[in-house]
Amino acid sequence: MPGFIADPAAIPPFLLAGGRSSRMGVNKAFVSLGGEKLLTLIATRIGQRQTIPVALNADADWSDTEGLPLVPDTIPGKLGPLAGVLTAMRHTAVHHPLTSHLVTVPIDSPFFPIDLVARLAAPIKGRDDIAIAASLGRDHPVFGLWPVSIADDLEAWLLVDEKRRVRDFLARHLVRTVDFPMIETAIGALDPFFNINRPDDLIDAQRWLTALEKTS
Repeated sequence: MPGFIADPAAIPPFLLAGGRSSRMGVNKAFVSLGGEKLLTLIATRIGQRQTIPVALNADADWSDTEGLPLVPDTIPGKLGPLAGVLTAMRHTAVHHPLTSHLVTVPIDSPFFPIDLVARLAAPIKGRDDIAIAASLGRDHPVFGLWPVSIADDLEAWLLVDEKRRVRDFLARHLVRTVDFPMIETAIGALDPFFNINRPDDLIDAQRWLTALEKTS
């Protein structure tokens, strides 16, 4: 059962889609996997168990939000994923002032666990705690539960730290890491945080999707 957070379903979900998609060559959000756009797949997946609608962190000139509220970065200049996290914090503080945390997921990882939010919320013990996902000994902080209370610290850090490495910011705070197991499929074990960066990754993702369909 969750500790500090009474109802994980009430945590606002945000899709981080502010990257340049340079390795894919086109906007990753609109590539097709199993006949659906990644944007649709991931918004549906993270929204299944959340009572607050999914918001999209992306550029202000985003062509098609598919009905999702668009929340552009509060600091211009494409400063990386933590700029999107800060934007989500500011948005949550205004629109959900009684909520202590929000959850972020990237636009390019379609196989994350359905119970992601509840499992990230379980170890949270205070309003300032961060929780991030991990698998195979590797952290995946873009799959994170972030406290609204540290927004000012994050903004100040983004404006002065030139490298803006996520791990450097995490080192400033209490972080609870939640390890997720591999997903067994008909063709082998799948990392639940497999992400799609290149056209070849999209081909692999289709193979994994087909294998998952055969396994279920």
